[in-house]
Amino acid sequence: MVISFIFKPITLCIHQMTYLERTLKSGTLPWYQSALLSGLFLGISFPTYPVFHFEIVAWIALVPLLVSLARVEKAAGLLRSVYLCMFLFCAISLWWVSIATLPGGILTVFVQAFFLTVPMFIFYLLKKAAGFRFALFSLPFVWVSWEWAYMQQDFSLGWLTLGNSQATLNYMVQYADSTGVWGISFWVLWFNVLAVLALTGTRKEALRALAVMGVMIVLPLVYASSVFRGNAVAPGAEARLRVTLVQPNIDPSQKWERYNSSGIMERYYRMTDHAVRENRPELVIWPETAIPFHILDNTYAGDFQQLRGSLRKWNTALLSGFSDIVYFPSGSHSRPYGDENAVSESYNASMLLLPGMPEPQVYHKMRLVPFGERVPYVELFPWLEKLNFSLAGLKSWGKGSETTIMRLDSRRYRKVLTCDIICYESIFPGLVSEFVRKGASFLTLVTNDGWYSTSYGPYQHLAIGRLRCIENRRALARCANTGVTAFIDKYGRTISEIPWWREGSLTAEIPLETSLTLYTMYPDLLPKAALAVSVLLSFTAVVLSIRKSPRPSS
Repeated sequence: MVISFIFKPITLCIHQMTYLERTLKSGTLPWYQSALLSGLFLGISFPTYPVFHFEIVAWIALVPLLVSLARVEKAAGLLRSVYLCMFLFCAISLWWVSIATLPGGILTVFVQAFFLTVPMFIFYLLKKAAGFRFALFSLPFVWVSWEWAYMQQDFSLGWLTLGNSQATLNYMVQYADSTGVWGISFWVLWFNVLAVLALTGTRKEALRALAVMGVMIVLPLVYASSVFRGNAVAPGAEARLRVTLVQPNIDPSQKWERYNSSGIMERYYRMTDHAVRENRPELVIWPETAIPFHILDNTYAGDFQQLRGSLRKWNTALLSGFSDIVYFPSGSHSRPYGDENAVSESYNASMLLLPGMPEPQVYHKMRLVPFGERVPYVELFPWLEKLNFSLAGLKSWGKGSETTIMRLDSRRYRKVLTCDIICYESIFPGLVSEFVRKGASFLTLVTNDGWYSTSYGPYQHLAIGRLRCIENRRALARCANTGVTAFIDKYGRTISEIPWWREGSLTAEIPLETSLTLYTMYPDLLPKAALAVSVLLSFTAVVLSIRKSPRPSS
């Protein structure tokens, strides 16, 4: 039944692609229609609201564009088509960024569309050197290696990694525990390539491509069935930690106008008092920047003592987002932004407080939203700070440097290790896997998606986080200021959640895991292999190009 559900829309799409291919051959379809169609397919394939599921459209989303590019000979023509496609893709998937910051949203769409054209430009170079088919078979390797390389630098948004489009197609992506999101991108790209071959090749080639496409649908389903069957555990057999999430539902755009710091803290105290009495958790989690001032600074010593007093009363650990500040001693070489006159730097941070322990365990966010939280490379070029679109009205946040593992003591299982992912960091698979390799037995995430109102941005963010659970086989406790607080199991399935724009708390028993997946141990294996193959293919294309070149007559 599941296979039939997937095959039917794919068959319909293939029929539509057949019609499109005939139209393209007749030369009656304008170039921009193919680009717009692929851009539309890519855009709607990404997660939106939970009631909509168009993930499988990604499997043939690139087909119109690729078929049309078979006859494009000039670089300008290719770039025109590809950029239009990617611009529409970004506009549909990321328009909601503009709700928080209109300049930042516009910049995001224009810049990300540019970066997404890069693998297709390499495709064009390979096509010119060695032909369309050679470039077509090279595309999955080139695309995945570029996705990975792009995510390694500070300019990367990384949100539109192609594999993220499949985040809510749970039964089809369980193999991410071996390949990560890179394997999902690779799989989807090969499906697109095979669909192009089915449309443009001979009858024999088309049948062969369709057969392989069928296998590509069945294999993930077989693997998922094996995973769910083999990992079934009797209730109560796992080590677990009782965790409570607090969602205060504070409108971030009005946070500094309607509330003062004491008013915000009183809301957290009130909600946590009630949740602790009702549920007796071992860990309470507050969302990103729940404490919106430098509570660890001496200026707020009284506020910190009040928090510690509440912690003793609750007799539970507290993990909370907050704003941290670090002062630089005279003569320090690590001043923020390269500014010799700066004496301090603020960080988007989280801390774990334990009853009876005087010092908190602190983590500074390492991956910051480009231009929204930190201007890329501002430490090298301080004048770039003028491009900051910070939602909090601050200068660029400081950039953390260490994947901090936090320790708490469970009443049942003694030492428990965890980590805290802060908001946007959840889209970086390598970062999350590093936390798990260092011992985290479950994941926590604090975020504030309220900036994006009732758009599908918060749901898209939630969906992408599911992949981190599958990749590392770790449960996730996701605490949001609003939209969406949830518990997610190690298979990427929602255990329970609080809807957006609702004040409340949520409690669950989180399984504690110790085993490491293949992906966790070797997170960059597939993209690095794809990069090596891409280099080899590029070298081969150059050799073939040289052999094809006419030799001068003697």
